[in-house]
This record gives sequence, structure tokens and C-alpha cells, in this order.
Amino acid sequence: MAENSSSQNPPKKTVTKKTLRRRRFFAVIILLVIVWWFNNFTVKITEQTVKSPKISASVRIAVVSDMHATDFGISVDSIVSKMKKTSPDIIIELGDMYTTGSSQELMDKPVELTKKLVDEGFPVYFVNGEHDTDRKYIIKMAEAGAHVMNYESETITVNGNRLRILGIDNVYYSGTFDLSNEFTLDDSCFNILLAHIPNYEKFARFGADLTLCADTHGGMIQLPFDMGPVYHEGNWFPQLKSGNTVYDKGCFDYKNGTMFITSGIGNSPVPARFNNRPEIAVIELIPE
Repeated sequence: MAENSSSQNPPKKTVTKKTLRRRRFFAVIILLVIVWWFNNFTVKITEQTVKSPKISASVRIAVVSDMHATDFGISVDSIVSKMKKTSPDIIIELGDMYTTGSSQELMDKPVELTKKLVDEGFPVYFVNGEHDTDRKYIIKMAEAGAHVMNYESETITVNGNRLRILGIDNVYYSGTFDLSNEFTLDDSCFNILLAHIPNYEKFARFGADLTLCADTHGGMIQLPFDMGPVYHEGNWFPQLKSGNTVYDKGCFDYKNGTMFITSGIGNSPVPARFNNRPEIAVIELIPE
């Protein structure tokens, strides 16, 4: 005798429109969290090449900035690990490694980073930004092994190339200051200027072979298709509206050299990057 089919197959539960809407809502939230995390807390390595007749063999310069040390997000060890993968000849730290008003514990994180990089055998050169200005902190950075380049210069030899590194203390620099009153470029060396805040016109006039800057966080939120940042220096959609060059990130050539602005690795005041991930930048100097 055949059994009733309804006893073998229990009735299917119907999914209501309300349940579907709830599932879609949570799926969208999860997707947004993943996108937010990816854009703010995963570090990419970007590489740029600069050619010069003053360079006879490749030199790799790794740049990190704007760490804005926090208890949450990108760890010191992960930065060190990424740095090691870039195989740099020298490392540049371009300031704002902690945020004004940070606890002592957070202020010590850039010091820890510097010490670990130095212990790995990397020469580290440091200039501060407008946040990381505490005198005791700067002393600790020097004690950790960083070459503190606050209105200092050093001439070094890397892979047979003579490099002259010049650094600006952001606290005492203004756009009206003439760098030629402080430094004299050495034409026998490849001159590298370190400055937290970019000032294209002044730095181009000074004429270092390479100027390394930070501060902008890469414009934070970048429009797709290279349409520029949403907001920069008091202007909304500056590149989209005017079509003019926006000095937010990347390489910008001038007559005697190149200015490079890194997107940095942290966030301030809130993690709100989009289409502009945290970066460790590698500038490779090669013969022309």
C-alpha cells in the first residue's frame, strides 16, 4: 500500500519578503565592512622608478609615513614584514608617526618600529610632521637608531652612488622659507630632500634631485578612473572641477628632479580611505 507522499516530504518553509530584506541588509553590511577594512587596514607596496645620470647602480628607497599609531589596525610587526619584502637599501620615515595627544604607549610604537627596522640592518632616516613633535619622542627615535634629519644633512654612499640626504623639521618650516638659505645642493651627489608637508613650487625652485613628502594621506577618498580626490586642501573634487594638477600622491616632475608624495600608512582623524589603500612606497633610483 502506497504511503501518503505528504508524510515523506514535509512542507517547504516559505521565505517572507521581510526575511529576504533582512538577509540582504546584513549581506550589504558585511560587504561594506570588508571593503572598509580592505581600504584602510591592508598595506600595499607601490613602486616608482626615478632615472638620473648621477646614479650608476640601482638604489632602493622604502618610504613610510603618517602611521598615526593606534591600538587597532596595522601592527608594527606587519609593517616590518612588508618592509623586509621590499629589500630596501635605506628607509625613510616622513613624520606624523603618532597623533597629537596620543598616550605614551602609542607614542612609543614608532620608536618600536624604528628599532626593529634598525635591528634588521636597515639605515633609517626620519623627519617629523606636525603631530609627532614631542622632544622626548624625537630623542627616543635617535636612540632607536634613526638618523633624525631636522635641518640636518648627511652624505652617504649606497651601491657606489653618493647620496646627499637633507631633512626639514616640519615644525619650523613655512612656505615663505628659502631652503637655499639652509642648504647648498652638491652637484656631485644625488640630492634627496625629506619634508613632511609637500610644497611643490618651493621645493621645485630649490631643485633637489628627489623630494620625498607625505601628509596628504593620498587624498583619503579617491574617485575611480584617476579623477582625483574627493576633497583636498579646502576644495571639493578639485581635479574633477578644474583639471589642474592636485599634489595629493605620486610623482610630480620639475625641471631638475621629481617630488614624490606618499599616501602614508595610517588614518587621522578617522579611518575613511577609499580607493587609496595604506602604502609602503619604494622609489628605485636607476641610471639614466
